[in-house]
Amino acid sequence: MYLEPRIPGNTGSAIRLAAVTGARLHLIEPLGFDLSEAKLRRAGLDYHDLAVMQVHESFDAALATLPGSRVFAFTTRGTTRYTDVAYRPDDILLFGPEPTGLPAEVLAHPRVTDQLTIPMLPGRRSLNLTNAASIATYEAWRQHDFAGQQPEDSPSRFP
Repeated sequence: MYLEPRIPGNTGSAIRLAAVTGARLHLIEPLGFDLSEAKLRRAGLDYHDLAVMQVHESFDAALATLPGSRVFAFTTRGTTRYTDVAYRPDDILLFGPEPTGLPAEVLAHPRVTDQLTIPMLPGRRSLNLTNAASIATYEAWRQHDFAGQQPEDSPSRFP
C-alpha cells in the first residue's frame, strides 16, 4: 500500500514489483501525478497489464477493502526490524510519500499493527521508496516459499 505517491517513476517501479511478485498494489490519493504520465509508464515497462492495482480516495477507504488484514507501516523511526515479522499472505505493507514518509496520524492509526524499519548505516536518511518496498515484499514472499513463482524448468521471459 502506497500512501500519496508523488514520484511517477517510483510508482511505475512499484507497478513492476507488483507484477513480478503477484502482490496487489494499493495507491492512496492524492496522487502526485496522472496515471497516464510517461515517466510512470516507462518505469513500469510493459508490466502495467500484469499488475493488480487499485486506487483509493483515502487511507480509511483502502483499509475498508481489507478489513481483516494486519497493517505494517514502514518508517525509519520503526523499532521492529522487517525481518522479525512472520508475515501472512493478507498483510498490508504500508509505505508513505517519498519526501516525508508516513505522517504521525497514519502511524498512530488504530489499524497499524506495528512500525517496521529496514536497517541502514547511521546518518543515512532513507532508502528509495521502491527499493524499500522491494526488500519488504521479497521477505514476505520468501517466508511463503515464493508461492506461485515460475517453475525452474520454464524459460524466463527475459534473459
